[in-house]
Amino acid sequence: MLVQLAIRDIVLIDKLDLEFGRGLTVLTGETGAGKSILLDAFALSLGGRGDGSLVRQGEPQGQVTAVFDLPLDHPAIAAARAQDIETEGELILRRLQMADGRTRAFVNDQPVSAQALRGIARELVEIHGQHDDRALINSDVHRQLIDAYGGLGPQCGRVRSAFGQLRAAQAELAAEQKRLEKAQAEADYLRHAHQELVALAPKPEEEAACATRRAEMMQAEKVSAELRDAAEAVGGEGAPLAAMSSTLRRLERRQAQAPDLIGPILLALDTALTAFHNAIEALDAALRAANYDAGELERVEERLFALRAASRKYSVAVDDLPALAERIAADLAALDAGEMRLESLRETAKAAQAAYDSAATDLSAARKRAARDLERAVNAELPPLKLEGAEFTVKFHKESAAPGPDGIDQVEFWVKTNPGTKPGPLGKIASGGELARFMLALKVALADRGSAPTLVFDEIDAGVGGAVADAIGQRLARLAADVQVLAVTHAPQVAAQAFGHFRIVKDALEKGARVATRVTHLAKEARREEIARMLAGATITEEARAAAGRLLERTG
Repeated sequence: MLVQLAIRDIVLIDKLDLEFGRGLTVLTGETGAGKSILLDAFALSLGGRGDGSLVRQGEPQGQVTAVFDLPLDHPAIAAARAQDIETEGELILRRLQMADGRTRAFVNDQPVSAQALRGIARELVEIHGQHDDRALINSDVHRQLIDAYGGLGPQCGRVRSAFGQLRAAQAELAAEQKRLEKAQAEADYLRHAHQELVALAPKPEEEAACATRRAEMMQAEKVSAELRDAAEAVGGEGAPLAAMSSTLRRLERRQAQAPDLIGPILLALDTALTAFHNAIEALDAALRAANYDAGELERVEERLFALRAASRKYSVAVDDLPALAERIAADLAALDAGEMRLESLRETAKAAQAAYDSAATDLSAARKRAARDLERAVNAELPPLKLEGAEFTVKFHKESAAPGPDGIDQVEFWVKTNPGTKPGPLGKIASGGELARFMLALKVALADRGSAPTLVFDEIDAGVGGAVADAIGQRLARLAADVQVLAVTHAPQVAAQAFGHFRIVKDALEKGARVATRVTHLAKEARREEIARMLAGATITEEARAAAGRLLERTG
């Protein structure tokens, strides 16, 4: 709940420090004393829209600080921790308003954005007035209020879980359908590619092996060519070997005629022929050892070119061709098995849809039961609030075409303000005063369910008096048994119900100087005097004091 409010240099407020307790606290005072200013300042601390005109004239900036004491499991604590704000149960909301229009926001002295401040404050305070109908025209809030009133949190959780499972199943089914459709469109290409790659049968690191072997064979080809040229020069048709052999045979026939002359020549020719034969044998051995096979080189080159052509065709590296072949084989196998998997996913999605439909239907039925109970509770509160001819109803709109995590219902609060009139949405049908009283009846019916820990009602009793004002005061007091309630009021019947009472006045700071708004906490006698003023007006009579005393005694 709100425990402290400190305001500095906001419009007519120069310095104000207030402390609040549990239950119902009222703020009273003459028209124009500054009650609206105080609420505007409070709203600023909650993330309300800033405006440089809020800063007290002549000051560079104004400041509002609101301190809340909360249990550690409160949603506002969770919202603060989601912003990495440390807290042990106390939240201090501070807003600086500069005269040039700029603002700065802090939570527990940690700078935050205005949006983050509003997100935290939304869990802390609700401000309701005759013209504040935002919560009433938001159908999402209406559904949340029904869920809170019926205690349907666990069922809402089951619907959200079922919706999440349904969306996951539908997403998986859609992805599989898309993949299968794509595979079917490419089936002919995949089969052709698979046949080609199977025929090619690429092996890991085969390109490097082929390139290395091709380089070796090309080097061997060059060596073999040189060796063949040498062999041709030594033992070919143009070689001197045949002529030398013929010469040797002719000289051998003449050796007997001149042995001393021909003998040395024969020896030299025989040695030369032996050397030539040895060279030819060495060249033959070298050609055999060169290991050059023109057919093998051709085969290696053809294999290397085939691998690289496939690489270009399928836009992958040669070494990735084996993996590509495996993937294509897997795609073809998946294509063959795809229909079976698709049918399985359809069954899963169908089961998830049935589970969601069942959970959402059960939740919708529970909401309708809670709505009927809420209708009875709210309608029971209307006659004392001078809405005896009005009727409150909860309207359900099916959203079966667009189910969501919150179920299949769109909930809206409708009213009929007078017998015979046409009902319609609460925010459009009810007038300002009626809207405020409908809001009070709703809040009383909801009690501590679906409510912020601090509720502020701004002149909810405007335009009514007597029994109606008394009924409003009683309901505010009942509501304050569960949550903290702050009420700006002009009705003595409402003020008499309060546990705490502040009087707002406007005084001059000095003679002839600017005025400032002052707020005083009223004790018992001062409360009686203020309520007497509210009853009698400018001149307080003894009769008014007696009536005020009776009001205070009656409310205890």
